[in-house]
Amino acid sequence: MPELRETSATQAALDRAVSRTYGRLGLYLMLAYVVAFLDRANVGYAKQALQVSVGISESVFALGAGLFFITYSLCGFPSNLILHKIGAKIWISVLMVGWGLASMAMMLVHGSASFYVLRLLGGVAEAGFFPGCVLYLTYWFPNRIRGEILGFYYLGVPLALVLGGPLSGLLLDIPARSGLAGWQWMFLVEGFLAFAMGLASFYFLDDRPAHAKWLAADEKLALTEALAHEEQERRSTGPSALLPMLRDPRVLRFVLMYAMIQMGVYAAVFYLPSQVSALMHRPQGFAVGAVTAIPWLCATAACYWLPKWGDRHGNHRQLAAFILGAAGVASFVFPTAGPVAGLLMLCVVAVGVVAVQPLFWTMPTGYLADTAKAGGIALIGTGNLGGFIAPPMKVWAEQHFHSSHAGLYLLAGIVVFDAGLIALTKTHPREKARTQAG
Repeated sequence: MPELRETSATQAALDRAVSRTYGRLGLYLMLAYVVAFLDRANVGYAKQALQVSVGISESVFALGAGLFFITYSLCGFPSNLILHKIGAKIWISVLMVGWGLASMAMMLVHGSASFYVLRLLGGVAEAGFFPGCVLYLTYWFPNRIRGEILGFYYLGVPLALVLGGPLSGLLLDIPARSGLAGWQWMFLVEGFLAFAMGLASFYFLDDRPAHAKWLAADEKLALTEALAHEEQERRSTGPSALLPMLRDPRVLRFVLMYAMIQMGVYAAVFYLPSQVSALMHRPQGFAVGAVTAIPWLCATAACYWLPKWGDRHGNHRQLAAFILGAAGVASFVFPTAGPVAGLLMLCVVAVGVVAVQPLFWTMPTGYLADTAKAGGIALIGTGNLGGFIAPPMKVWAEQHFHSSHAGLYLLAGIVVFDAGLIALTKTHPREKARTQAG
């Protein structure tokens, strides 16, 4: 019985450690992701103002919106290796300060060239944040709660769009003061939020559980041992070094799946405000921003509950395929639906393209280990190039087929195809067993 008591005490310490870590790091990183996605997506809210004030054309906007993802995708891989080497305390702070400054600099856009350059710089500055946070969460949370914590972290996406719609709309409505237009105030204020959180991150984050002064000694030990045991299991089921990871066909498939997810995400993020504006027959501003928040509220609830469901039933892959397929079908419907039905379909789209992502990330994070995990998460993150491809692809389809809906139909077809690919990509047998056991 002494051994049983020791096991029970260890489990209790592990539960306390997970609970404290969830409340501290999970909440902070989720709020940081709110700021990150707000700065990444606010160009969509500034679209009409940039066209009127600066003379940005539809094609220039589409290219500039997508250029962000070239540097974002290319710089994520080395950034994650740096984080794995020097720790998140320093590196995440540097990244947030850098992209905050880049976002504030968007207020200086005065033509197509400056628009392109600042979008590229924004991609460089923000490149390592998302893959770095996904990697960082694997340093702190065991498999049994991995889907839930990723879902909680991903709440940053819909919350940014729920809050970002009214906030950006409110800032856009500010009359010109001190020589600044409303869209300039929007970039200045929202970029400063990232800058301030970046400074705070250096004092708030700890690199590993062993460094956390806010955990008791038994909690540190229990959490460290549980994570080390799971990492050892992953070494036996997937690659743990960079070169084997780069040759692994499963990782390449993850990259493709994630790229197509991002094509659906940024089609919604960049164009949902204008679609709502069209449904309401009103220009973008506070009212349109408030209605635009409704689909993201639905996505917030889904992002919180669906990964929990996936953890409980061990069906992350099947659930991801189902909700992404539903989003693709809804994308075919809403362009020709009425205002009420159209808004309902937009809610389905938002739920699908957002909530699928934490479910998706349980697959590679449960398969890769050690340095391969650091590099693999960033390599899969290059799928954000889908965000670069989606806007020009939409414009091309509309021009080629002479239809305002052709671009959305094309992207919807890609989303449905991706849902099928996820459904056919079977989870690694031992990882599936571990997930179900959790």
